[in-house]
Amino acid sequence: MPYTKWSLLTLAIVLGTCATATAEIAVDKDKRTITVNAKMAPRKIDAPGYDKIYPLEVVACWPWQKGVTGKAHETVVTITAKPSEIHKALVDDFGLKPGTPQNGGDKPGEGPEVNIYLEFQNEANETKRVPIEKTMIDIKTNKGMGKLKWRFTGSVMAQPDPNKPDKVYGADTTGTLICIFPVTDLTVFQTNLKFKDQDYVNLETDKKLLPKEGTPVKLVIEVPKQK
Repeated sequence: MPYTKWSLLTLAIVLGTCATATAEIAVDKDKRTITVNAKMAPRKIDAPGYDKIYPLEVVACWPWQKGVTGKAHETVVTITAKPSEIHKALVDDFGLKPGTPQNGGDKPGEGPEVNIYLEFQNEANETKRVPIEKTMIDIKTNKGMGKLKWRFTGSVMAQPDPNKPDKVYGADTTGTLICIFPVTDLTVFQTNLKFKDQDYVNLETDKKLLPKEGTPVKLVIEVPKQK
């Protein structure tokens, strides 16, 4: 499948008819946040070919769907919002300009930094909001992730049918919103980690901290004021 990097003009044409706020996302300009409805993801997919638990590679993507090659077997949470809706809110409501995503290679993705949190109810029915990297541990060491930088890279555009010139927002073809490692450029956010960094950790969700699989939670994307 061929891909080309989108331009702001192309993206404006593709997304021009989309509303910023939808049933799945809420924008708070005063608090400078975008809140996305999500659920704790199953760590094993009940589908042919997914016979084990795979290490985490992404934070948020669509649930498993037949015919969609996504990362539902390697994610912390699942969402149903379109990744392009979050991209549009960052651009239209907060004036961010996307950077450049990576797919493999020796460089991390580039773009303006945001903070990402997971919000959920704990067993005491208290609302907890934790940095998203604190929801993961390295099962080799049983230690948590250190502080990561989350960058608004934006997605490349995708050409689903090589025989047709039509292009779509690439992350909307797989549903991937947030990547830990640059394993795909069909995503909205990447970290400061490089592709080879996944060789040194084996990430799993922190079961002691997080609610059980299937529990509704919220992703909160906080946009710092630009200097």
